[in-house]
Amino acid sequence: MAIKVEDLEDQSRFRQMLKIHYDDLVNFVLDYIRRKSGLMYFFWGSCLVFLGLALYIRLNIGGYFAFRNIFLHTILGLIVYPLICIPVHELLHIIPYYLTGARNIKIGMDLKQYMVYVTAHRHVATERQFRLVALFPFLSLSLVLVWLILTLPGLWKWSLSLFTFVHATMCAGDFAMLNFYAVNPGKKIYTWDDFDEKTAYFYEEI
Repeated sequence: MAIKVEDLEDQSRFRQMLKIHYDDLVNFVLDYIRRKSGLMYFFWGSCLVFLGLALYIRLNIGGYFAFRNIFLHTILGLIVYPLICIPVHELLHIIPYYLTGARNIKIGMDLKQYMVYVTAHRHVATERQFRLVALFPFLSLSLVLVWLILTLPGLWKWSLSLFTFVHATMCAGDFAMLNFYAVNPGKKIYTWDDFDEKTAYFYEEI
């Protein structure tokens, strides 16, 4: 039987571990992105691999390319593609949220923190569900982009490999949220968001 928000208020069964207002999310991300865990080694390692791939492609790409074309593809990879990708990235959060039972799904934006986010209002998620929601954009887009890099010719390899690296860094917030679970091993943790109050809650089953 699915856990509801009201169930988490039973202090004989659950203990509130963390309460984060959305205004404090950047501080939370900066804190947990620095905490060492196998998950964070995987994240930073992936970023370095994608950066190395981009540099390798740029140094070994065959043929002559005019500077303006190289510059254009550099801008595409560093700026244009990441901006276009933002709604796609958020959609890829929505899909697993919906498939795991969430219905009141909201998209928000905080320009002060340069942050776009997806949340499921008053939907209680298990660690497994939250892990799927958080990792789905990173894994699915990375796989698609690597396939495109391998199949497309010339400077498209350069711009797409740059974009693969930039998108990985854009997933830092997702990995920081997941790292909360990683630094609390062995605990059965549930999370839910109140979109109206712009607050996220994490509870541990006692």
